[in-house]
Amino acid sequence: MVAQKISGAEVSRAIEDDLVAQVSSLRQQHPSFSPRLAIVQVGGREDSNVYIRMKLRAAERIGIQAEHVKLPRDITENELLARLTELNESPAVHGIIVQMPLDSQFDIDGHKVTDAVSPHKDVDGLNTINEGRVATGDMGGFIPCTPAGCVELIKRTGVPIAGKNVVVLGRSKIVGTPVSELLKWEHATVTVCHSKTRNLSEITKTADILVVAIGRPEMVRGSWIKPGAVVIDCGINPIPDATKKTGHRLVGDVAYSEAIEVASHVTPVPNGVGPMTVAMLMKNTVLSARRQLERLLAPKWPLTPLRLVPVKPPPSDIEIARSQKPKDIGVLAEEIGLYPNEVSQYGRTKAKISLSVLDRLKDQKPGKYIVVAGITPTPLGEGKSTTLLGLVQALSAHRGRNAVACMRQPSQGPTFGVKGGAAGGGYSQPSQGPTFGVKGGAAGGGYSQVIPMEDFNLHLTGDIHAVTAANNLLAAQMDARIFHELTQKDGPLYDRLVPKVKGVRKFSAIQLRRLKRLGINKTDPDSLTEEERTKFARLNIDTNKIMWNRVVDLNDRYLRKITIGQSPTEKGFTRETAFDISVASEIMAILALGTDVEDIKERLASMVVALDKSGNPVTADDLGMTGALLVLLKDAFEPTLMQSLEGSPVLVHTGPFANIAHGCSSIVADRIAAKLASAQGYVATEAGFGSDIGMEKFFDIKCRASGDTPHCAVIVATVRALKMHGGGPPVTPGAPLHEVYVQENLELLGKGLCNLGKHISNGTKFGVPVVVAVNRHGNDSEAELNLVKDYALQNGAFRAVVCDHWARGGQGAVDLADAVIAACDQPSTFKYLYPLHDSIQNKIERIAKEMYGAGKVEYTDEVLQKIKVFTEKGYDKLAICMAKTSNSLTGDAAVKGAPTGFTLKISDIFVSVGAGFVVPMVGEISKMPGLPTRPSIFDIDLNTKTGEIEGLF
Repeated sequence: MVAQKISGAEVSRAIEDDLVAQVSSLRQQHPSFSPRLAIVQVGGREDSNVYIRMKLRAAERIGIQAEHVKLPRDITENELLARLTELNESPAVHGIIVQMPLDSQFDIDGHKVTDAVSPHKDVDGLNTINEGRVATGDMGGFIPCTPAGCVELIKRTGVPIAGKNVVVLGRSKIVGTPVSELLKWEHATVTVCHSKTRNLSEITKTADILVVAIGRPEMVRGSWIKPGAVVIDCGINPIPDATKKTGHRLVGDVAYSEAIEVASHVTPVPNGVGPMTVAMLMKNTVLSARRQLERLLAPKWPLTPLRLVPVKPPPSDIEIARSQKPKDIGVLAEEIGLYPNEVSQYGRTKAKISLSVLDRLKDQKPGKYIVVAGITPTPLGEGKSTTLLGLVQALSAHRGRNAVACMRQPSQGPTFGVKGGAAGGGYSQPSQGPTFGVKGGAAGGGYSQVIPMEDFNLHLTGDIHAVTAANNLLAAQMDARIFHELTQKDGPLYDRLVPKVKGVRKFSAIQLRRLKRLGINKTDPDSLTEEERTKFARLNIDTNKIMWNRVVDLNDRYLRKITIGQSPTEKGFTRETAFDISVASEIMAILALGTDVEDIKERLASMVVALDKSGNPVTADDLGMTGALLVLLKDAFEPTLMQSLEGSPVLVHTGPFANIAHGCSSIVADRIAAKLASAQGYVATEAGFGSDIGMEKFFDIKCRASGDTPHCAVIVATVRALKMHGGGPPVTPGAPLHEVYVQENLELLGKGLCNLGKHISNGTKFGVPVVVAVNRHGNDSEAELNLVKDYALQNGAFRAVVCDHWARGGQGAVDLADAVIAACDQPSTFKYLYPLHDSIQNKIERIAKEMYGAGKVEYTDEVLQKIKVFTEKGYDKLAICMAKTSNSLTGDAAVKGAPTGFTLKISDIFVSVGAGFVVPMVGEISKMPGLPTRPSIFDIDLNTKTGEIEGLF
């Protein structure tokens, strides 16, 4: 009897051919996708190099991108582990192997190294977790390559494994132990022999299948083998052979010439198990890549919702928030498809998300885009943020759709204001100034809010503080430059701006940009003429035409007008200026509107801070500030991941005011959310206040800057606000509601429905379907709610639904979710309200008449002069960002309803060149709120025993 040779070379070629087809299939699903393997080698042992070259050639044949990571012999264990962490966290790497043995001059724990490879990328199958899974019969991880190759070779013989007696010689971690476990789970009866086993040859003769991995040349003789047995020889040993050029030849652990006379099937050495090890390594790598691609292309995240148990009546927002234990933010990040190197955790409940996600997912189709706005609100707000969160909770936790809420970061102003508002009932979105001032928080409210709400409303990840620092450094540099130009002659001023360092004088990169703008095409500082030096050194800022104020993230009425420069050291050069609240800074608007870091850099550079004495703009780049601003804002470029009460993802980023800026969260946050949600998912974001302000700016400014197309607009309405528009008495924060707001009054409500009709009309003018969400309050009657619904449907709404998400969470917004899903399935006919090439006045009038209902627009002579100057400088091609009261469709906050034919008066106008819009001012709009007589400051405290914040909402 002569045994059949089990050719590992032939089987491995067949496996590789199949893998080639698999890789081709993966690329058909995702053209830019390619499996990637990292082979880590410490030192340069030649035997290791031979094995690595085999793996690299196999990877190339199959279409796997294999990277040989060569590390020096003097690398330490910690440095090696750090490098493995980088590879673990890289989404571009699907498989990692560490070539053993480690050729290091230091003592490195090999077991610690193999366990440092992520189990999800451990294509060698040597991580203890993967080994343990095999031992328990769980084959869902990665199976060690050589054992897997052995089992595959046995199966290729056609001999069934189940019920056979198997003897495994050797119990090594790499081969013997795992192959015995694999065969056990193939239903064989397995005996493992080792160096202490007695009567070894007698035991081996009982084996129907014999696997040998002991590292001793030709130890197993033919007499040890049961006739007809299958023999798998894992050994590879050099023995002397004078006939060979190398002086040696390779043999296995089995005497092959004897075995073939007894066994039915035998693997040769070489070309037996060896090629199979490489083939199974490639198979594991393709498997890992396929798993990642399946995760990327999966229509639904493996999101685990948090269970809500609503209480009636609902307790305070802070009590509700603290009753829910949030997921670890790293778990949520993994659930929605983020990788560790894309997530920088700030504790366990919030994390920054890297913009590199957009590069990784550049070929991913984005999710549907939804904007949530409102009718003209009462001072308490109507629940926009709450509705946004309720909608996303309904979509994700109750309808099984990928959905992300994108929200603005609140300023601390409202949080310390009058209780109620955004967090007390969940009806608004603040700044930190109002946090301590008059409005309330911004986390939503009731059972539809962001958690932890204290973190959300207080500091978060420090982005607003970064904006404050950047804004004020720019102001400080501007005032310092004015001072130095006033106190120095041209020569010394130039020399100090371009000093000699170690005897060499050169321009910085930002100074070279200024030279280019000035038309001075020189790079040697000493080659400039006296005239060119003066032109370069002097900005000649006109202190009467400074447009840049300092900012602080608090409400402080005494900073609305101040005098600076009063110290004797400033030599009498004083000027009047003011502070704005931080979220009013143009830098905040730029962060919100920048499409990537390069775009943000260009916008920051072009910010106009003042005019010079000739009327020319002076920019941040002229002041040398662009690079410094970028450094201060580096972390603020990234959105912050948080979660809702039901565990739905929330991206929080930027916080521009809606009445003086465009009032929307960032483009980059929306884009990251849309890519993560993918084509079958949804991204819902908010626009500040009513459709006349926030939504119009969302469409005409934000969507124009991003180029993204919205699919649906949600208009949030309340019976309370509509009664106010019907002639109800004023609604005042902190004061009890008048009885007309807590009792059924269909007549008053009917008179106010015109305001809702106007906002529906505003939405449809942009070509998007409008869904009306009627936010239920406890005193609303069914007749009142039905009246609002019926009116909305009769006046152009795609759908109108009553929502109870404040009291019930996502379950209370399921009808809204269904309506939004249906609306997003409609063909998009989105269009802007005006073309950018139109004149400033035409664009203003289009907004005033179409969005507000104005009959005409009036301008002061000063405004007309500024418009002329702006037009001459090319600013007429920018978008329009109207600054007006949010409490009325008109410029008069006292006027309610939906008046028409009124005159809109433009009292001032300024330009934010970096942000990309011209800002007409309708009446007096303060950029620095003040504290009321009794702010919420009086109620807020820190419990020194528990560390909990008390009195916050």
